[in-house]
Amino acid sequence: MTETTVGIGGAAESTDMVLNIGPQHPSTHGVLRLRLVLDGERIVSAEPVVGYMHRGAEKLFEARDYRQIVMLANRHDWLSAFSNELGVVMAVERMLGMEVPERAVWMRTLLAELNRVLNHLMFLGSYPLELGGITPIFHAFREREELQAVMEEISGGRMHYMFNRVGGLKEDLPAGWLGRARAAIADVRSRMDVYDKLVHGNEIFRARTRGVGVLSAEAVHAYGVSGPIARASGVDFDLRRDEPYLAYGELQDVLKVITRTEGDCLARFECLLDQTHNALDLAVACLDRMDALPPGPVNQRLPKVLKAPEGHTYAWTENPLGINGYYLVSKGEKTPYRLKLRSASYNNIQALAVLLPGQLVADMVAILGSLFFVVGDIDK
Repeated sequence: MTETTVGIGGAAESTDMVLNIGPQHPSTHGVLRLRLVLDGERIVSAEPVVGYMHRGAEKLFEARDYRQIVMLANRHDWLSAFSNELGVVMAVERMLGMEVPERAVWMRTLLAELNRVLNHLMFLGSYPLELGGITPIFHAFREREELQAVMEEISGGRMHYMFNRVGGLKEDLPAGWLGRARAAIADVRSRMDVYDKLVHGNEIFRARTRGVGVLSAEAVHAYGVSGPIARASGVDFDLRRDEPYLAYGELQDVLKVITRTEGDCLARFECLLDQTHNALDLAVACLDRMDALPPGPVNQRLPKVLKAPEGHTYAWTENPLGINGYYLVSKGEKTPYRLKLRSASYNNIQALAVLLPGQLVADMVAILGSLFFVVGDIDK
C-alpha cells in the first residue's frame, strides 16, 4: 500500500496571486492592462502595462507637413480634440514668430473651454457608472449633445474638429452662432445641479470615494501628475493662470484654479465638477468679449509650402486632463524633424504604482476611474 497525503487549500494562504485587469476590461476606458499582485483581497503591488493601442503618432509627425500634423495631434485624447490641435499649432506659430488675429485668439479660448466641458462631462457621467450608478451617464450625454451641436455646426466634426490652423482658425463663425452657443451653455448650466446633488450628494458615492486612493503631493511631483488630479492633492498649478496663453491673461478675474487637499477619489471628482462650472463661466466671458469685437480676420495667409525655420521650441497648454506639451525640432523643412508629445494621461496613470498597493481589490475600480485618463492619450 502507498500512503498519500492530500492538502486542501493550505498552500494558497501563503501564496500571492497575480491578477490581470484588462487589457479588455469594462473599467479601464479602453485597452489598458493592470498587473496586480494580491495577498487575499489586498493589493501588494500594481504595474500599469501600456502600449496595446500604440499608433506611433510621434514618428508619423515626421512624415507629415505642418498642415497635416494637426490631424494626427487631434486624435490622441479623443475627448479633447480641439485642445490637442491647439498645442501643435501654437508650437508652429512660435517657431514662425507669427501673431494670431485677436478674433481668432478669443474664438480659440472659447472653443477650448467648451471642449473642456465636453471632456469633463464624460467623466462626471462615466465615473459614477463604474461605481454602479447608471443614471448620471444619461444626463451627461444629454448635456454633451447640447454643446456637441454648436461645436459640430462650426467645424462639421463631432469629436475631431480640425478647426485650428497654423495662424488662426479654419473660418469665421456662422451667422447667429454666438447666440446659439450662449443658449446651449445656459441650458447646460441650468442642469449642472444633477451632478451636485445626484452624484456628489449621494451617500453611497461618498462612502466609496472618501479617503480612498489618497495621492500625496510628493507623489504628484515625483510622477509629473498634472491637471485636476494634481490640484486635488493640493498642487496649486494651472498654466492658464501661471503662464497665460491665448486670452487667459485677460480672464484672470473669471478663472478659478480649483484645489483640494485631501487627494482622495472624492477630491478628484470635486475638482473636476467645480472646474466644469468654471469652464462654463469662462465660456460666457468669452462670448461677452466676442460680442464686443469688431469683424476681422480669423487667420493669417500662409505660403503654399509652409516651412518652419531651423530651431526648436516647446509649447504647452492646460488640457482638460492636465499639461499637454509639444517639443518641436525643425531643420528648416516642411515637415518636423522631431515632435515629442508630452501627454497628460501618460504621466497621470503611472501614479497607480503608488496609489494601488495596500488598497482592496474592491476599491481598485474607484481609484482607477478617478484618474480620468484616455488610453489613446497614454499610448499616442
